[in-house]
Amino acid sequence: MSPIRVAIIGLSSSAKTTWAADAHLAYLLSSKGKTHYQLVALLNSSISAAESAKKTFNLPQHVKAFGDAETLAADADIDLVVVCTRVDVHYAVVEPSVRAGKAVFVEWPVTSNLASTLQLLEKMPNPGNSIVGLQGRVMPLTLRLQGILSSGIIGKVLSSDIRAYGVVMQRDTLPASLAYFADRKVGGHPINIHYGHMIDYVHEVLGNWETFDAKMQIQRPELNILGKEGAVLKSNVPDLLSVHGTLEAGVAVPGALLTATFRLGPPFKGDAGLTWTIAGEKGELRITAPGPYLMSGDSYNGPVTIEHHDHATDQVNSLAWDWSEWQKELPLRARSTAELYERYAEWVEGGKDEVVRGREWPRFEDGVRLMREFDAVYKLFDAMW
Repeated sequence: MSPIRVAIIGLSSSAKTTWAADAHLAYLLSSKGKTHYQLVALLNSSISAAESAKKTFNLPQHVKAFGDAETLAADADIDLVVVCTRVDVHYAVVEPSVRAGKAVFVEWPVTSNLASTLQLLEKMPNPGNSIVGLQGRVMPLTLRLQGILSSGIIGKVLSSDIRAYGVVMQRDTLPASLAYFADRKVGGHPINIHYGHMIDYVHEVLGNWETFDAKMQIQRPELNILGKEGAVLKSNVPDLLSVHGTLEAGVAVPGALLTATFRLGPPFKGDAGLTWTIAGEKGELRITAPGPYLMSGDSYNGPVTIEHHDHATDQVNSLAWDWSEWQKELPLRARSTAELYERYAEWVEGGKDEVVRGREWPRFEDGVRLMREFDAVYKLFDAMW
């Protein structure tokens, strides 16, 4: 079967973040990636910028360089368009390809707000032929936790509590290149990106909210700019979020409580950046990690553990988890994103029939559901002021 022909939007030689290169390109150029995909095009702010990216990443000459989204969308030799730009650019760069009926892989958040995400959904002839970059759903830890809960080892879930910290960011400082993290309307900031990825993989393990309430706070309305002494940036983005509510019945009993707290900056010195407990009828699980960024490979700079407290024996045991062997051949930041690509390719190569149970991946409608959740969270916050 012919490979799936991919265009990347946002692989730049001067990008402020390196996600496109670290997560997407690393897989697409790997031996595993090349069995399913072929990189055929780049879209950047100009053709010369795309050509510069080709040179920086040593890409073949046959990779086309585009400077505008409409021209890329009209190219019949592109099957899948991958969007890795800043969030507030997502809509503009992907809308022409959506309108043209191309498959799209859009990183999370889908767009800067729910309204523009819904506009994209309305223009999609087949929303199922898409990927949303919520790769935490398919990371090994998520899959392992799903297996543990389905085994019945702790019985039905009664409650769960998550305490997470934005450990990759300082409490009160931003680099100048990420100044937009302080502007809520852009849509790309730690609450949306960091907490968003975390709560999505929590939902994948425990289920969605039945009802919830949320409180947010802007603890530091002024942020220092890294390397610019005395320079201050005003922020309208919350840096503390606490959500609590009940879970839909499933692995949890009806009315099971979930509490999730995310605070920007490191935790109390010596504490884990992520502590997640799941209390059940017969036992309890505790997951600890250096931070909540398990989906991106940025929280593996220390032990990532699952512990089981058996109430009957009062014993605590460690439960192992691991990456697949093929994933270990990739950089950490590419591993879970690679699994999204693998599952999508299986579906395409299988004739785009029904998705095999257990091989699902997040698609556009899943991204919309999470965008709706965030829209509700912000409405609760705005109602306080």
